[in-house]
Amino acid sequence: MPLIDSLAREGQTRIVLAIADGLGGLPRRGKTELESAATPNLDRLAARSSLGLAVPVEPGVTPGSGPAHLALFGYDPLEYQVGRGVLEALGIGLEVGPRDLCCRANFATLGPDGLVSDRRAGRISTELCAKLCARLQDVVRAITGAEVIVAPGKEHRFVVVFRSDGLDEAVAETDPQHTGAAPASPTALRPEAAKSAALVAEFVRLSVSALAQEKNANCVLLRGFAKVPKIPTMNERFRLKPACIAAYPMYRGLARLVGMDLVECGAEWKDELDALGQRAAGYDFVYIHFKETDRAGEDGDFDAKVELIERFDEEVVPALERVKPDVLCITGDHSTPALMAGHSWHPVPVLLASAYGRGPAQAGGFTERACNQGSLGRFYSRQLMGLLLAHAMRLAKFGA
Repeated sequence: MPLIDSLAREGQTRIVLAIADGLGGLPRRGKTELESAATPNLDRLAARSSLGLAVPVEPGVTPGSGPAHLALFGYDPLEYQVGRGVLEALGIGLEVGPRDLCCRANFATLGPDGLVSDRRAGRISTELCAKLCARLQDVVRAITGAEVIVAPGKEHRFVVVFRSDGLDEAVAETDPQHTGAAPASPTALRPEAAKSAALVAEFVRLSVSALAQEKNANCVLLRGFAKVPKIPTMNERFRLKPACIAAYPMYRGLARLVGMDLVECGAEWKDELDALGQRAAGYDFVYIHFKETDRAGEDGDFDAKVELIERFDEEVVPALERVKPDVLCITGDHSTPALMAGHSWHPVPVLLASAYGRGPAQAGGFTERACNQGSLGRFYSRQLMGLLLAHAMRLAKFGA
């Protein structure tokens, strides 16, 4: 049993973990997005908080959102590797069992040359996604050897679940991950996956004819083939009663995977903050997620990310403080510098406010540079849970 698990104990204190997705950045004209933003509330809070930098996986390793979040929840992402398909399926509310092979899917645009011109089909509406998924569900009834479930997500995203005996997750993704390339074939990466690959290939074949008349969403790209792993819950490990407030399916799926209850909320920040104040009162650990900072970083839009950080400071930070948690942690899951237009390996700034912090090393607000000088130092994201529990007085003493 891990040390933190053996020391964890029940209590009355409350922890709120707020994630501004992709928070960390890189300098443009000498300042990162966080350093460029006007953040009086974060700076004020930082003056009485402990600061540090978290390494999501290992130095130099760029993480996906799944392992980065699992690490923040106290799980070693190298030990607990979870495929994207399972997370997406759980996140939209599907029940996933041991006979299920899940994958994340995108509606995409295929040009007349057979190459992908838009991996997101122009970010079609969620309503159109639902209609197209219903169409696919009708045509895949012709597939024999497995039950196939097609379920819509947000915008261009959806989930496909193949349900049968003898399925294996080692199937090559059809998503080339960039435009100007043809979709790949879903080949088996080991002999045990031959049945799975054949089912996926038949799904792709049927979807081509079903979507042929669509202008933008005329093909599907599949990735993240995965079966559900066995993971101990946060209650079993840390004696917590945890809840998740998140709009995006993947993050809700991550939360379900580790035993969090899902608090219903809308898609806007105000909806999430209302849920925190009104529907999460009975929980002693609340994870609340804000996606838009990551999206701006992935779009390479430095100024938009700065504006979103300023909005986070103005709207979110005061609301977090109003619920008066015993421990408040504000961080990101990973860095998404606009200058790289994608995830990066750079450590993530962490702010931890409690009655037992030592405060920052020096004045300077909440920035990457200030966090680099903070009293928490540099640590692995999987160690954050121990810090949260300690500051909440939820860890017993080790040894005599």
